Amino acid sequence: MKRTHLPLNALRVFDAAARHLSFTRAADELAVTPAAVGQQIRALEDHLGTVLFRRTSKGLELTDEALAGLDALREGFLKFEESVQAMQASQASDRYTIAAPREFYAQWLSHRLAEFLAANPGVRYQLIADEHADFTETNLDVAIRLVDGPGDLEGVEIAPAQRVIVAAPGAPDQWISWPGAPLPEGAEGMVQVANPGQALSSAIAGLGKAMLPALLCEEAVAGGRLIVLEGPDEGRRAYWLVAPLPQWRQKKVKALVGFLTAS
Repeated sequence: MKRTHLPLNALRVFDAAARHLSFTRAADELAVTPAAVGQQIRALEDHLGTVLFRRTSKGLELTDEALAGLDALREGFLKFEESVQAMQASQASDRYTIAAPREFYAQWLSHRLAEFLAANPGVRYQLIADEHADFTETNLDVAIRLVDGPGDLEGVEIAPAQRVIVAAPGAPDQWISWPGAPLPEGAEGMVQVANPGQALSSAIAGLGKAMLPALLCEEAVAGGRLIVLEGPDEGRRAYWLVAPLPQWRQKKVKALVGFLTAS
C-alpha cells in the first residue's frame, strides 16, 4: 500500500507550537525564527485544508481540528524516537567490516587490528580486499584507500602523503613501475606490475627499485629487507580512512578510527 506523504518537519513545528501556544517560544525551542514557524504552520494548514490555531485576546488557541489529531501525533513522535533508539541499539558494536588493499593490510593494518582486538576482546572482523567496494552493497563500516582525499565521504588521513624510492640490498638499478607511480623522465619500467602491493613484493624480491608510499614500506625498511634510496618526498596520494557520515558517527567506528590514527 502506498503511504501518504507526511510533512514531518511541519508536523514537528506544529507539535512545538501546540505545546507552547506561542510561535515565539516554539521558535526558540527549534532554533528558528517565529516567522519560519508561522510559515510552516500555514503550509501545514494548506496541506490539511483546515485551521489549526486561532488568535484570541488571551493568545493562541488550538482549534477543535488541531486537538483531534494532537494526541495521535505525539504518540507517533514517541514511536519515531523508539524506532531510532531500537535501530541504534541493534547495531553490532563488536563487528567490523573493513575494506583495505591487500598489501596495506599485510604490512600495516593487520598488526594494529590485533592490538585493537587485544584491547577489546570479543571484537570480530570481516575483511574485504576491494577497498573501493560499495559501502551499502557490502555493509562496510570503514574503508582504507590510497587516494588524494576523501571525496564525498568523511575521512581522516592515516599518515602524510609521502613517497620513497626503495630497493632490496644488492638489487639491480632498474625500475619497477606501477600505475600511479610516475617514473623519472626517460626512465623505463623493466618490471611492470599492477598495484603498489605487487611493486612492494617485487622490490623485496630484488627485482629493482620502486617508488612507493612511505607508510607501506615502513616495516620492510625497519627489518632491513628494503633500503631507502631517495626520500621521503611529498606525494599526491595518501592512505585515508573513509566512511559515509552515518557510519562515521557510530561509536564503534569512532573507537576504531581513533585507535588506528593514534597508533
